[in-house]
Amino acid sequence: MGGYITHSEEDRNQILKLLGIQNVEELFNFIPRKVLKTKIELGENLSEKQIKDKLTNIANLNKPVSEFSTFLGGGAYNHYIPSVVGYVTSISQFYTAYTPYQAEISQGTLQYIFEFQSLMCRLTGMDIANASMYDGGSSLAEAILLAKRVNNKKKVLMPRTVNPQFRQIAATYITGTDIEIVEIDYKDGIADMDCLSKNIDRDTSSVVLQNPNFFGCFEDVYRIRELLDSYPDCLYIICANPLSLALIKPPSEYGADIAVGDAQCFGNPLSFGGPYLGYFTARQKYLRQIPGRIVGKTVDKSGNEAYVLTFQTREQHIRKSKATSNICSNHSLNALAAVAYLSILGEKGLKDTASSCIQKANYFREQISELNKFKVNFKNRFFNEIVISSDYDIFEVLKNLYKNRILGGIQLGEYYPELKNSILVSFTEKNSKEDIDKYISILKNI
Repeated sequence: MGGYITHSEEDRNQILKLLGIQNVEELFNFIPRKVLKTKIELGENLSEKQIKDKLTNIANLNKPVSEFSTFLGGGAYNHYIPSVVGYVTSISQFYTAYTPYQAEISQGTLQYIFEFQSLMCRLTGMDIANASMYDGGSSLAEAILLAKRVNNKKKVLMPRTVNPQFRQIAATYITGTDIEIVEIDYKDGIADMDCLSKNIDRDTSSVVLQNPNFFGCFEDVYRIRELLDSYPDCLYIICANPLSLALIKPPSEYGADIAVGDAQCFGNPLSFGGPYLGYFTARQKYLRQIPGRIVGKTVDKSGNEAYVLTFQTREQHIRKSKATSNICSNHSLNALAAVAYLSILGEKGLKDTASSCIQKANYFREQISELNKFKVNFKNRFFNEIVISSDYDIFEVLKNLYKNRILGGIQLGEYYPELKNSILVSFTEKNSKEDIDKYISILKNI
């Protein structure tokens, strides 16, 4: 069991001196000032009811997604969640479960984690999977660290077509290491092969590729695999929307060493940005390097089927020098939601859902191409997301859509200055033809 250690003021001062800072607040200097709040102004001498009323009024300013037609995406998708998923995840034995240390009383939890691992392996084609991680960004960062442990090289090539938030998480993870992330530019919505070829060398630890990428485009995964064949120590890390794997070839078929991503799209709601569900899969030879834990299937002394924690790489379970990560838990309730979702849909249902997304994205593309003041930015094939730009001020376009109860997409200028007048529009099976027609109609009338 974990616990908290309290320190005297003298101890704290010694720690601050060791860290080279004056006070604890300096630890948070990396947080942008505009979002950092040191005090919540609620007023003084308020009763419990008054405080509750104030907080309720603030909370009521939030508008539920259900009131809008949403075309937001970029890693968090508004898919339909069958009612049975909520029923299963609300069973108290699951949602109050702690880490399944005692296998004899944790068989239910261990079994659904094992099923989650099996489903992720089936989708990605990889040999092994762990019991889930915090989100897609942490999974990608851990994959980069795994590659460093395996080949002890320090350069990571990562195209700008990888989700910007995932790239930021990876940059945070490698702070304090000698790992260097080299950004690779893009051309027509996919990684620039010439740029990649110029930057890869014998010191390259891994090449990261998101497929489909942040812009929704399919990358040239086979061509990059051919390039990596000249660098056998370099690991090929694929970050994939797992829903797309219902239709396209899995990462294993084009030579990925590690396949990671976010499985939020499987039965997990948007939830204001989390908690989400990272999946982590890899080739068998990296079994003992995978972060987190792995559940295995065996038999008990009576010959009955049983499940156990087979590998645990946290520092509390093995020698600290052998620990692969400080991640010591998994998002098991989110993993349970994914298992319930995939079990209900089955193979055909998952393919139908993925097909619906790509068909609606294509329908939108056909409609947008008929508008004079709007265009699709990239010509490459795509899955369920499209980048469009306009001659109009894109913020005004999004405001106009919002007034008509449409969340029109993600404005890309914050992440890509060269795309300041572009938005990323995403599609799920919940976007009806009527929703898309309304979207196009509003654009026509601007």
